[in-house]
Amino acid sequence: MTAASLPRPSVPTARLSSFYFFYYAALGAFTPYWSLYLQSRGMSVTAISVMMSLWYATRVVAPSTWTSLAAASPRPIRWLRIGCVLTLLSFAAFLFPAPQWSMYAVMIAFCFFYNAVMPQFESITITHLGSDSHRYGLIRVWGSFGFIAVVTSFGWLIEHHGAGKLPWLMLPLFALMIGSAFLNRYARDIPGGTHTEGGFWAIVRQKPVLAFFVAAFLEQLSFGPYYTFFSLYMDQHGYSTSLLGLMWTVGVVFEVAVFFLISRFFRRWDASWLLIISMASAALRWWATALWPENIPVMLVAQATHCLGFAAFFASAMQLLARYFPGQLNGHGQGLFYGFSSGLGGVLGALIAGQLWRFGDGKVAFLVGGGFALAGALIALYWLPPSRQARRAAG
Repeated sequence: MTAASLPRPSVPTARLSSFYFFYYAALGAFTPYWSLYLQSRGMSVTAISVMMSLWYATRVVAPSTWTSLAAASPRPIRWLRIGCVLTLLSFAAFLFPAPQWSMYAVMIAFCFFYNAVMPQFESITITHLGSDSHRYGLIRVWGSFGFIAVVTSFGWLIEHHGAGKLPWLMLPLFALMIGSAFLNRYARDIPGGTHTEGGFWAIVRQKPVLAFFVAAFLEQLSFGPYYTFFSLYMDQHGYSTSLLGLMWTVGVVFEVAVFFLISRFFRRWDASWLLIISMASAALRWWATALWPENIPVMLVAQATHCLGFAAFFASAMQLLARYFPGQLNGHGQGLFYGFSSGLGGVLGALIAGQLWRFGDGKVAFLVGGGFALAGALIALYWLPPSRQARRAAG
């Protein structure tokens, strides 16, 4: 019996899903409510924008650093576990009163380790899925379930007990994430791939790959006003914290539906098409948020398109990364994707949003964000051709 004819090991779906659940459950507390927590600590809008930009700034270096350390290690799974433990330890510093200047140092440490672990775990998931990468959404969807559970319940808790309790509420989620990290490991049969730095960068320099990274960068740039100030934006337009939690939940509920159904899309159409649709929908979403923030039905529809601008975009990006960077190169591709798009795009998006916020109390920031998303969609439309295999399947 040849190696090719051996049955493939089963995918540890429950263990993989548990990590996504707890990681994104913590993110469900951090993304919507952390700016409210910082505000409760007496920080100004400018200080909050700088503080939140650190979340994205660490993404520039943390993913590539951690994936490189894991790739060079005889037991790479150790780096996932070390990163999770250090995430909890650094975050625990927020539990204690401290001068504002010291919070920046704590934020850098916490964000570095928290951002470091997910790109490595994405690579772990891809190694288990192998040629079945279209099943990624069925595992990643559990992250959305975790996000929904926390963003809904924490919105009610913060409304009744204040945002100052947020670090205490988040700490158990990081402890559970550590437990999941110790249950997971890489697949044994990682497909081969070139190890040379020249081979990796030769792939990156290809026009479709470059276009993909630039488009992903612009998409993340467009999310700057949303991830940094959306909660404050809704608050200044009269939304209660519980209604704000509902707004975040609506987006993630539709995100769940996309993750469940997207494998059917990928069997028929190429991921590049969905990437383009996702960025075009994000442009419309930000423009609607800028122009009609007090119209609840419009805002609910805009939030519902999160399933495209985030979920469909992210699932498509994972498909393209698996195509461009096969096997052992995938970890490096994940690191570059998170570092350049989520990292550099995120930090610049947060800083640009902070500078534009003074014009129209957020309106201009969201309008410009829509322009960034549209530019990304046009770049992808021109330079991201569908794969030949996908064209044959569609034909």
